[in-house]
Amino acid sequence: MNNNKKQYVVVIDAGTQSIRAVIIDLHGNICEIERTEIEPYFSEQPGYAEQDPEYLWDKLCETTQRLIKHTSIDITKINGLSITTQRGTLVNLDKNGKPLRPAIVWLDQRKAKVEKWPKGIIKRGLQIINMHESLVHAIKDGESNWIRQNQPEIWKKTYKYVFLSAFFNHRLVGKFIDSVGSTVGYMPFDYKKQQWSKPNDINSKLFPIEREKLVDLVKPSELLGKITKEASKQTGLPEGLPVIAAAADKACEVLGSGCITPEIACLSYGTTATVETVNNKYIEVIKFFPSYPSAIPNHYNTEIMIYRGYWMINWFKKEFGHNEVELAKRTGKTPEQLFDEMIKDIPAGSMGLTLQPYWSPGVKIPGIEAKGAVIGFGDVHTRAHLYRSILEGLTYALKEGAMRTQNRTGVKIKKLRVSGGGSQSKNAMQMTADIFDLPVEKPHTYETSALGAAINCVVGLKLYPDFQTAIDHMCRVGEVYLPKSENRDIYKELYNKVYKKMYKQLRPLYHDIRNITNYPKREE
Repeated sequence: MNNNKKQYVVVIDAGTQSIRAVIIDLHGNICEIERTEIEPYFSEQPGYAEQDPEYLWDKLCETTQRLIKHTSIDITKINGLSITTQRGTLVNLDKNGKPLRPAIVWLDQRKAKVEKWPKGIIKRGLQIINMHESLVHAIKDGESNWIRQNQPEIWKKTYKYVFLSAFFNHRLVGKFIDSVGSTVGYMPFDYKKQQWSKPNDINSKLFPIEREKLVDLVKPSELLGKITKEASKQTGLPEGLPVIAAAADKACEVLGSGCITPEIACLSYGTTATVETVNNKYIEVIKFFPSYPSAIPNHYNTEIMIYRGYWMINWFKKEFGHNEVELAKRTGKTPEQLFDEMIKDIPAGSMGLTLQPYWSPGVKIPGIEAKGAVIGFGDVHTRAHLYRSILEGLTYALKEGAMRTQNRTGVKIKKLRVSGGGSQSKNAMQMTADIFDLPVEKPHTYETSALGAAINCVVGLKLYPDFQTAIDHMCRVGEVYLPKSENRDIYKELYNKVYKKMYKQLRPLYHDIRNITNYPKREE
């Protein structure tokens, strides 16, 4: 690397709520950023979540044009571009790359029908190993299955069936191509080999998509192509700029947090809360549930999800936070900042109020019958106690996932890195250190997914020789939170003696609730 010349890369970070265009230097500094709020989806029917891909492309172009127009940085010193996007949003394209229908966004809840597979002895075998219902769940959630069944004319016209990342790639470089690191969703993909599944593989049975409808794949940090003349005109980005493969936003978030080995776990306090580790071998923390492709080539990210994780903060705000929402308008603070102030004097453990955050049914762990629960109510408890118990319950669940991960990898987790919206809360960060009894480190930037994509870009351009060198130069720790012994001891007892027993004790009741109400609906 030539240290005498300032060098930069551009990252496009297309999330669920916004599209960001960022210029990042080789020291991991966010030099310029433009952010455009987007409508996440529209719903033509209850449970549907769709968005026009052309709308998303227009918003991307609007964002990059502003970035290039307003930056004081010499554009000739921008070496390349990488893109990271939301996971699991899918687009049907014709031969020219034109969308044939709205994209089905990852939040969509429509269900396909189960057709001919599995059946007979295979079905019975899956039932014996307690996997039949999970596979049926996957078949029903497969967006391609629904389109084939309900819009066969669209499926017949589909030339390529792609993730949102590949749609953007085609617009940028003129090729139907994507990163292995972006391939996370209901697709015929072999997660162990990190390639499209063979015809007889189980994922090809679950999601029977014709091979010719799938795009070419390259590894993270490899070249996708170069900005075309047309893309340059639309985006403002320089024609011929190399576009380097990165990965989906979660994987980039892990890399941008500086996690490269399983000794450091990355917690993401986002809409879906996750705990992830990076491994150089394929490991299923929960049997039959894959490790996803890492942003580092030939590596894997173990991932435990808490569905509707920090979504619960929005739920609380909507149901109980009217005063804070109104006060925020007058003070310029966010409701979340006011909630944080509200709980500063609530003691660790919320005076016994304990929450199990299964606000959505699980698939395997917890089981599909699972419900949320709050126990320990007394006349001393207020909204503030409930809010703190939400944060504590989510952190308990993440710890449970981390311990399960640690047991499967055989590698002791020594510290945590935390990113996502919840990392902005000092209370949440301290609580995490106390509950895990581990040091909690906050990366130097909030834009960890963009930083991870930038690391892919600079390694791909040979501006750094390898990922470890890039991380050493581009990732830094900001704030560090250490466990407080008095809180740690309370949380240790509540976690072991109360939280860990809740699901086992309540599970029979959850089964009864499901049998009585048929929610979630039983998969036959």
